[in-house]
Parts: sequence; C-alpha cells; structure tokens
Amino acid sequence: TVVTWGGSISVGQRDDAPSGADFVAIACGHDHSAGLRKDGTVVTWGRSNRGQRNEAPTSGGFVAIALAGTHSVALRNDGTVASWGGRTMGDTNGRDAPTCGGFVAIACGRFSHCVGLLSPGQRRQGSDGR
Repeated sequence: TVVTWGGSISVGQRDDAPSGADFVAIACGHDHSAGLRKDGTVVTWGRSNRGQRNEAPTSGGFVAIALAGTHSVALRNDGTVASWGGRTMGDTNGRDAPTCGGFVAIACGRFSHCVGLLSPGQRRQGSDGR
C-alpha cells in the first residue's frame, strides 16, 4: 500500500495517491510520483504541468521506474526504455530516449537527464546518435 506525507495537497502529491497493495516499486519527482504495479503497469499522481502524468505509458511490461524534476523514465522487461514529462532542455518526452534495448538499470538526474546501464556487450544508440 502506498503511503504519502509531506509535500503539497494542492498539486495532488498526497491526496491523489493510488490505493491497492500490488505495488512493487515507487519513486518521486519534484511534484509528481509514480508506482510500479506487480503486473508491470505504471501509475502516476501529483502535478502534470509538464506531462508528468498525462504522458506516462499506459501499456504494461515495466520492471523499474525512476523520477526526478519533472521527468520520468521506465524500464521495460525487454530492456527498452520509455520516458515522459519534462518538455524542457530536451530531457524526456520520449524524443531523446535511446532507441536500443539491452538496459538493465535506469536513473534520472535532478533537472534534465536520465542514465541507463546496458548489459555487457550492448552498444548505446540514442536519438542524437551518440
């Protein structure tokens, strides 16, 4: 069961938290939060002024989530990533997420970047070609 405290009720950080006992992971950004359910779906709550909630993936198959600032990233069970939110400095909103698979871990930085750990033997290829 997700329990929330602190933060601001006015942007939904506390009163919009989902119910249920089927969560396996949780994460917090600046004014938004997310939970990963046992079935691999992602649930978001809190502020959505930069797509933190309304751009979150609706499909399942996720095994990890990471949030920071106004952006989020989730790792799929096939090693690919989905990113959403932000819409500032090219951080996420899906456009800068790597197109390759093979990721085994993910993380988000405070303002506008995400990182992923590739399994041995995998090469990185993001949308910017680096």
